[in-house]
Amino acid sequence: MESYIRKIKIGKVELDNNILLAPMAGITDRAFRIVCEEFGPGLVCTEMISSKGLFYGDKKTDLLLNMKDERRPIAVQIFGNDVEAMKYAAEYVSKFADIVDINMGCPAPKVVKNGDGSKLLLNLPLVEEIVSEVVKASKVPVTVKIRKGWDSDHVVAVEAAKIIEKAGASAITIHGRTRDEFYSGEADWDIIKKVKESVNIPVIGNGDVKSKQDAIKMFEYTGVDAIMIGRASLGNPWIFEEILKGVDSNKISNVEKLRVILKHIDLEIEEKGEETAVKEMRKHISWYIKNCKDASKFRDVVNRIDNRQELETCLKEYFESFGI
Repeated sequence: MESYIRKIKIGKVELDNNILLAPMAGITDRAFRIVCEEFGPGLVCTEMISSKGLFYGDKKTDLLLNMKDERRPIAVQIFGNDVEAMKYAAEYVSKFADIVDINMGCPAPKVVKNGDGSKLLLNLPLVEEIVSEVVKASKVPVTVKIRKGWDSDHVVAVEAAKIIEKAGASAITIHGRTRDEFYSGEADWDIIKKVKESVNIPVIGNGDVKSKQDAIKMFEYTGVDAIMIGRASLGNPWIFEEILKGVDSNKISNVEKLRVILKHIDLEIEEKGEETAVKEMRKHISWYIKNCKDASKFRDVVNRIDNRQELETCLKEYFESFGI
């Protein structure tokens, strides 16, 4: 095992390694998590779950908490700016979760327009109140995911990190971009380094780690305790094995790709039914086949398919055309 890979403790929860799967809305459902778990991340996380959805008993919100047959530990991410709803959500999800994560980084317009996600970074007293109340309500360790700040005039990550630590969180994840930047440009690893130097709890770095080399660079440059992989895992769950074991994720065989895609489809169907799952898989398949020959032509074909049988036949023909 590489020297920078090590076990890490978040509160009382020990993770087997420090390469983690980031929570991603509309992506890290149970099916995607199980696919990634095969390749060894130390922790996976649910999609963000609305605290108000839980508070008001929304059935769709509850579905996001299905963890059947999954490898532990699993973090459940909650979001919101209403202290009572966040307390309720923390108490509720900590019955199932190994870790409760608070989202204070999401840049999506529909999230920030309600004052949630990264918008909270403009109200640090509320950050403090939410974190301390969630910590009191939760039966498991609490972590918080933040960004560099709201925009270049409000770079508050270091100040926010100190507040979050003082309020009782067990770890902080920092994405090196402001809300304004969304996912554009380069992630600022200097701010990640500053956050790491400013607190004593574990700091997890997030942003622009797309390969084993990037992971080594981030560990060396920032001194973080762990790394969280988000977009680099889309269509490439092998990224975890690459960083952990040195397997080259650019050289995955077509047989292996097909096996994982079919597994992903079946897990998605089990979770959401055939019709929804097949539609849901369209974006995933386009990520899996990125950089493959005739990918855009094949994507157009996939986007017209609405049943599993046809999808499997099409995928097999596509990969066989490369000489499986």
